[in-house]
Amino acid sequence: MKQRILYVRLPCNPIFPIGVVYLSDHIHKLFPEIEQKIFDLGTVPPLDFKPALDRCIDQFKPTHLVFSWRDIQIYAPVGGRGGNPLQNAFEFFYAKNPLIKLRGALGGLKVTTAYYGELWRNLGLIRRGLKRAQKYHPEAKIVVGGGAVSVFYEQLKTMLPQGTIVSVGEGEILLERLIKNEDFSDQRCYVVGATEPREKMIHEFPTELEKSACNYDYIQSIWPEFDYYFQDNDFYIGVQTKRGCPHNCCYCIYTVVEGKKVRINPADEVVKEMRQLYERGIRNFWFTDAQFIPARKFIDDTVELLQKIVDSGMTDIHWAAYIRADNLTPQLCDLMVKTGMNYFEIGITSGSQELVRKMRMGYNLRTVLQNCRDLKAAGFNDLVSVNYSFNVIDETFDTIRQTIAYHRELERIFGADKVEPAIFFIGLQPHTHLEEYALKKEFLKPGYNPMSLMPWTATKLLWNPEPLGSFFGEVCLQAWQQNPNDFGREVMKILEGRLGCAELEEALTSPIEAPKKEVVMA
Repeated sequence: MKQRILYVRLPCNPIFPIGVVYLSDHIHKLFPEIEQKIFDLGTVPPLDFKPALDRCIDQFKPTHLVFSWRDIQIYAPVGGRGGNPLQNAFEFFYAKNPLIKLRGALGGLKVTTAYYGELWRNLGLIRRGLKRAQKYHPEAKIVVGGGAVSVFYEQLKTMLPQGTIVSVGEGEILLERLIKNEDFSDQRCYVVGATEPREKMIHEFPTELEKSACNYDYIQSIWPEFDYYFQDNDFYIGVQTKRGCPHNCCYCIYTVVEGKKVRINPADEVVKEMRQLYERGIRNFWFTDAQFIPARKFIDDTVELLQKIVDSGMTDIHWAAYIRADNLTPQLCDLMVKTGMNYFEIGITSGSQELVRKMRMGYNLRTVLQNCRDLKAAGFNDLVSVNYSFNVIDETFDTIRQTIAYHRELERIFGADKVEPAIFFIGLQPHTHLEEYALKKEFLKPGYNPMSLMPWTATKLLWNPEPLGSFFGEVCLQAWQQNPNDFGREVMKILEGRLGCAELEEALTSPIEAPKKEVVMA
């Protein structure tokens, strides 16, 4: 029987579905005889989800269904799902005005309803797709993977159809084995109803794989909605230059989903992939790596890539990425400007070196500042987004003042209008050091459900514990009231007005606590 693979990207925000694109490209290179198709529900109106999926399966008659599920957890400082989840939560938990508290409760109810509605809808689409495919091939196999599944794979085992292969992290080798009808039990996966996920499975290392340039002529031939992401020039199309992250940031799940070993994609292949998109009119690229320069040992690889982009003649492009700015060099800064970097994000989380150390982030904030000065000197004049997550482990009024001092220095370097503070309150995720900390401190109880949005769980998973929780709640509510369109800058302004600003040197210094000596009585 000829195998036919249908990739179904479940509904989410209109972000280029690089996961299924790379997966289908990999399979085509190994098995060019297999027919494949990509069906992106992100391009379909909500009322047409079910009939559109039915039509696609009826026409294609797949032997394998591969579902990609990107989003589940919803905590974020931006709008979505019918409202701003962070604002609704803060209004409900911290507002003193009963009318605002009621508004927060109603908004939260709307968000909660939308969240569970999307969860049940996606589970329903998976069941519907499998049942429909089995009309044509009773032995049809189903794989479910993607970012959301990789985080919540343990919880989903009771929700997905029997026989579903649940894939954690990368799926190329798993799908290869499935196609060949070979054993795949050594991969990060399990089969619903047949096997159990291994303990700490997400922490296992993924199988190494060297990636070649995606064949976009082929992708366009199997993806009817391909042109959707090429209609407007403001789309940033994803290109991956490496996989993996070697760091241990306490709240981050990327480091285990992608694996701690960084695997570099050959620079020539990355440029070849970009060239294909460039010839299709794309000028904006997002490097989708967990970190574009994850450590100093990878600086030479990044220099090689950027130099080859310069040599390619693609002089009118722009690109953006998450960047660990402690790994910049003057040479890299010069190449970044030459190649058209017009936006980057720094996830420093705190401007206090003491807290950066406690969160296991491995940053030297003094180095970050110097490298930002080098970037500015190289001619960078575009936007920098700086992610701050207040009220993390051991936050105090002193560390808040230090973060303000650090942010003001970044503004002096780039210009206040160019530095955008993105204020996050961490959504606590399973398999992270922060979860271990929360369980140890009894903020969470063993056996809690990280997918629950019930108030008694949501208050714990939206990480803003007391004694500073109410203070930050009050500050954020004031910021939304005074300047909702520039929330991050308003938060910084209010915090500085209430607490003042530390000396910069205080922010850059992390005192090491001396171990306590036992007193020995003679």
